[in-house]
Amino acid sequence: MSDRISTVTKALLTLSLFFVCATLGAAMALFTGWPVAILSGVVGFVIVQQFMASFARRRDKRAMAKEMAHLRKSHLEFETVLHETRARLGEVSGQFEQRAGAQEKKIVSELKVLESLMRDFAGKISRNAASVPHQPTREEARPQRGPASAYVNTFSDKTDRSALLETIRSSLEDNRVDLYLQPMVSLPQRKLRYYEALSRLRDHNGQIIMPAQYMQVAGQAGLMSVVDNLLLFRCVQIVRRLTQKSRDIGIFCNISGDTLADKEFFPQFLDYMRANRDLAGQIIFEFNQEAVLKAGIEGERNLAALATMGFALSMDHVESLALDFLRLKAIGFRHLKVRASTLTRGMNTAGAQVAAEDFKKLLTRHGLNLIAEHVEDEKTVLQLLDYAVDYAQGYLFGEPRAVREDTLKPISALEPAAVIPLRRAG
Repeated sequence: MSDRISTVTKALLTLSLFFVCATLGAAMALFTGWPVAILSGVVGFVIVQQFMASFARRRDKRAMAKEMAHLRKSHLEFETVLHETRARLGEVSGQFEQRAGAQEKKIVSELKVLESLMRDFAGKISRNAASVPHQPTREEARPQRGPASAYVNTFSDKTDRSALLETIRSSLEDNRVDLYLQPMVSLPQRKLRYYEALSRLRDHNGQIIMPAQYMQVAGQAGLMSVVDNLLLFRCVQIVRRLTQKSRDIGIFCNISGDTLADKEFFPQFLDYMRANRDLAGQIIFEFNQEAVLKAGIEGERNLAALATMGFALSMDHVESLALDFLRLKAIGFRHLKVRASTLTRGMNTAGAQVAAEDFKKLLTRHGLNLIAEHVEDEKTVLQLLDYAVDYAQGYLFGEPRAVREDTLKPISALEPAAVIPLRRAG
């Protein structure tokens, strides 16, 4: 449209110039005659046309120079953006490769630990097979349905212990090890702060076997490291999913004394956690008091190695409060779990050096948080508030619940959970 307007304007301008020159030529004809007037008009028309063409060329040249300058500026801006984009892509690519490499190392580490675990598991089953006087069939080992307390009572003599051991082995072989989480809240706000991870075994009927029922038998058979390792894998998985939403939630992961004393497994366990030390702020390893007291120099060295990686330690099943708190702090303990009943009415029996009202102050001086467990009613909570307890755990705040299968699905098909199929609880 603009080109058409420009053409029409030039035509009108040329036509106007022609009439002007014709008029001037006609005026000259009165004085010089028609031949000279016509020639003068033509020459004048040509000269003016050339002048106008020269002016138009200069104008177009300036416009073109301006357009070229604009194009050069745009080109430089484009090159700058392109250079920045390439640099950013290179940075992102490097970060991706770094993260992928780190993730690959973690996966390889997990697979190595898992392979070693399964090899050790098979070896332990073979070594212990000869020590069991009778291996019952699955029908013989099948317990009657009923409450958990009835289940443990069915295994009382030597043959029944063998049946329970067989049930434990089959549960581990078929990966019937489930992860349960129980909430831990801060006081007085009652805000969710941690979960405690608990393991439950299931027999082939789907009946739950509680830790109190299987730990002693599994420990004597050398199988607790298998249970702990499967629980650990699940803890790592659930923590990685929790941290995608919030990094304010932590998981207490129980490790048995048998595992702590296992000279074959624990070094692999340390290597595995070293590869996952980015979770140090979210995983707290929990050991019972008896295991810590029997750990010895090597066991304490292993605990300190975990703390050096940034993992906090917790002690539970505390029977005696006559503890060396300086020693606990030096090893790496940051949490102490005490039964609510001990705090409210059993401090003297537990050998505490101070009253319940001053116990938290004592722990604070040694960098320890106080967690009251087995809290069942509101009256107990009011008493715990008087003792400045940091956190509380118990059925009042939530019972242990099985983690859904879809929550434990692996991020990658290469994760160990893909090697051991996960099943629903109960």
